[in-house]
Amino acid sequence: MSITRLNCGYVPLVDSAPLIVAQELSFAADEGLSLNLLRQPSWAALRDLLALGHLDVTHMLAPMPIAMSLGLSGPVAQIDALMVLSVNGTVIGVSNAMAASMRDKGWPGGFSSPKDTVGPLLSALDRPLRVGVPFPYSMHRLLFEYWIGHSGHALPTDIHIITTPPPLMADAVAADEIDVFCVGEPWGSVAVANNVGELILPGTAIWAHAPEKVLAARHDWVEEHTSTVGALMRAVARAAAWLDVPKNRPLAIEILARSAHLDLPHAALDHALMGRFATQLGAAPVDVPGFLRFHDRAANFPWRSQAAWIGAEIARLAGMDRDHAISVAQNTMRPDSYRQHLGPMGIDMPGASAKIEGALTNPVAVASTRGEMILGPDAFFDGATFDFTALE
Repeated sequence: MSITRLNCGYVPLVDSAPLIVAQELSFAADEGLSLNLLRQPSWAALRDLLALGHLDVTHMLAPMPIAMSLGLSGPVAQIDALMVLSVNGTVIGVSNAMAASMRDKGWPGGFSSPKDTVGPLLSALDRPLRVGVPFPYSMHRLLFEYWIGHSGHALPTDIHIITTPPPLMADAVAADEIDVFCVGEPWGSVAVANNVGELILPGTAIWAHAPEKVLAARHDWVEEHTSTVGALMRAVARAAAWLDVPKNRPLAIEILARSAHLDLPHAALDHALMGRFATQLGAAPVDVPGFLRFHDRAANFPWRSQAAWIGAEIARLAGMDRDHAISVAQNTMRPDSYRQHLGPMGIDMPGASAKIEGALTNPVAVASTRGEMILGPDAFFDGATFDFTALE
């Protein structure tokens, strides 16, 4: 079998695991692929290399292909999101000084209640709040702004959003450059381990099933390399399924910790993959069910309704036409490719490619090709729903 070599970009986060595992456990080799895994220092660097053709495929923030296709981020490029690589995985934290001020304002502490946390957060300081996010168009920012905007509190007009690469987030907290950080693991736990920050919410407390990272490629490359795209998606789907088997998580931590990949101690990776967090240094661990999913609950399916929600939120941030942003967003997500390439390998497919987002407070069986699909919970913290199924 001839081997096709692909340049695959990723940012060193736990949720890059499907690409890394696909290469390390030979799922890619089984499909005739070799993944040249190229670690990037920031999302902006990864974006530019993909747009300019130096990377074939990437691990990418779910809103990024939409923002790029809308011309809102760097070089204009039509980008396809072929499948979701991971669901959830975000943490929100604050500096130790900020946490103390929040307690003075009545925050009871904890790691689960958006409604109890937002008031003390907004009133903790007598100066503008500085919020670190990995990228201007990231699920981290969308979740934070959705939480603040739907909290029922008067919104401050002087929140400063500061783009900070994930590996530098803990350093930015330590240097007193940001008060709040929204980041993927392990970088929130690194801030805790360095005794510079405290975690206040998991992203799941705001939206219980948020698409976090996607497998992204340029649209023209996807159209020209159909068989390679199929092989890559099959390899990544096998890796994602392997990652969601609990007994495999210790080996996953061992693989990710290697210097060639994330180059971090095992303890820094354990929290996300095991769903157990010390929210401050020395605190007893807190369990967060469903903190990070790679495959279960149709985690890999690129829902057009999730794309529409992202498009609507990006339109609000960018001050652009909502209908146009939603239309572009839905064309960016590729459930057609997902069905074409993964259906024949027996992966259960939902009966529709869009759904009402936020409607499920508990796991529910839904119609699917194999009749085995469970979805949910996927609720938003405020009980709202997003219904764009009329587009289907």
